[in-house]
Amino acid sequence: MAAADRLEHLRDARGMGCTRCPLHQNRNHLVFGTGDPEAAIVVVGEGPGDLENRSGEPFVGPAGGLLDGMFRRVNLARGDVYICNMVKCRPPGNRNPEPEEVAACAPFLHLQLAIVQPRVIVAAGGVAGRYLAGESSDSSVGYLRNHDWMYRHDVTGLEVPLVVTYHPSYVLRNRHNPETAKRAARAIRDDLRKAVRIASGD
Repeated sequence: MAAADRLEHLRDARGMGCTRCPLHQNRNHLVFGTGDPEAAIVVVGEGPGDLENRSGEPFVGPAGGLLDGMFRRVNLARGDVYICNMVKCRPPGNRNPEPEEVAACAPFLHLQLAIVQPRVIVAAGGVAGRYLAGESSDSSVGYLRNHDWMYRHDVTGLEVPLVVTYHPSYVLRNRHNPETAKRAARAIRDDLRKAVRIASGD
């Protein structure tokens, strides 16, 4: 079965009726994933926002627009990558997913990654970065992005480099502090370039 068909089957058979955590109670749409099902690069965010919950697509709000711009700066198109989130249902008020919510949704994420078989994973934000790197809740994004990590999963057998970066929403939240926003935006671009180099084998 092709990767696209396997992803669709996973979404329909195991995701659509999921009630593994309370987040399903306010779900308009399951925000499963989008993009190239055989992409060399997978971007993993934290959780859907309001626009994502309404559309069923990840990264379609302001943070998604910013991410698309970052892709263009490193000569990537949105369709070149596969994009998903740690949790597939919107946390209330766009808060970070709670650990038990991440744990409930993790099997879907691991299976997505195993199906796509990327050459590199980009974790956008602290929730995704800490979970995928296997680090403690005290680890900052600044610390995580300055170290080399591997994503390893014993069950699926997937083992690929992991690049941790800031979530695009961090840039937007710091618009009142232009220097912080610029540094974060530059860091995201640098990290995406690093992911492209890894994916190309350089």
